[in-house]
Amino acid sequence: MNTISEILKKKGTEVWSVTPGTKVFEALQLMAEKNIGAVLVMDNEQLEGIFSERDYARKVVLEGHSSRELEVGKIMSSKVLFIDPQVSVEDCMALMIEKHIRHLPVFEDEKLKGLISIGDVVKSLLDEKKYTIEQLEHYITGGR
Repeated sequence: MNTISEILKKKGTEVWSVTPGTKVFEALQLMAEKNIGAVLVMDNEQLEGIFSERDYARKVVLEGHSSRELEVGKIMSSKVLFIDPQVSVEDCMALMIEKHIRHLPVFEDEKLKGLISIGDVVKSLLDEKKYTIEQLEHYITGGR
């Protein structure tokens, strides 16, 4: 059974972040440049929240705010769930589905280790299933 730690080993641990005072437009530019759907909002190494494409769509566009003037700290999701690297990928998927979230920071001993997305979790589960199928096929055919 795979763990979140194994996802981070393959994906890497680099995390992109902004400060609460960063303009929404700048955060979106960073997200587009890095091809990511969310950034952590950090203040002096302290996690303050998370800002995602969903926050932008629901809290900027639909409410008629200007992304060039509005600060991320005003619209970020401040209640951020996180996960331990030793949690199984299956348990992580269950949590993300239950809580309707697409990104989870990974913390170990109060230290940020990375950020995973629902896509990372799905890919890991599919890779594991593919490996199991290949092993079963090899067993059934006798390695022919």
